[in-house]
Amino acid sequence: MFTGIIKAKGCITAMERRDGDVRLSVSSDGLSWGDYEIGESIAVNGVCLTAIAFQKNGFDTDVSVETLEVTALGKLAVGASVNLEPAVSLGERMGGHLVSGHVDCVGCVTSRSADARSIRVTIEIPTEYAHYVAKKGSVCIDGVSLTINKVSGNSFELNIIPHTIEVTIMSDYAVGTVVNVEVDLLARYLERLISKDKDAISLDFLKANGYA
Repeated sequence: MFTGIIKAKGCITAMERRDGDVRLSVSSDGLSWGDYEIGESIAVNGVCLTAIAFQKNGFDTDVSVETLEVTALGKLAVGASVNLEPAVSLGERMGGHLVSGHVDCVGCVTSRSADARSIRVTIEIPTEYAHYVAKKGSVCIDGVSLTINKVSGNSFELNIIPHTIEVTIMSDYAVGTVVNVEVDLLARYLERLISKDKDAISLDFLKANGYA
């Protein structure tokens, strides 16, 4: 699990195609790599990946065909900047929200504008995922935990504060930038609870008991 609070920015130093999938190398001076072990989970732009080798200034990981198909990692190139977050340890402060690192879909930045020292960004996602986002709800964009300001159809607006601009790759966002999107875990499970199963909790039940 992750929190959506980025610990460092990194750089893609190698992308090697291997029988359809990719061996990815990432470097960063922002983390003490000697503290981590092979097999640990590290989120790269919000995608949970397993470290298979470490160097003095980074790590290697394999990216499966499935991950390449459902995320934007395959669109990266050597030299690209990425957000990094190692898996959360029990007892750490939870600064963002619970993030699994299992990306739901790829979105696209459709607008960017200045708002005092912050920037406002609008992201469009596939229509089938729009019902998972809500005003003042949480969403994870390229591994960053953010609050949704506004929802319109299958687009939503975010406010990126100066600190987040400084410590993540969001300063590079422009119209057309492709991003990884993970919806709130609670939205996924709530959908399951109010599914077609006749024994599941229904929307009427939630309303009757003050939950909706």
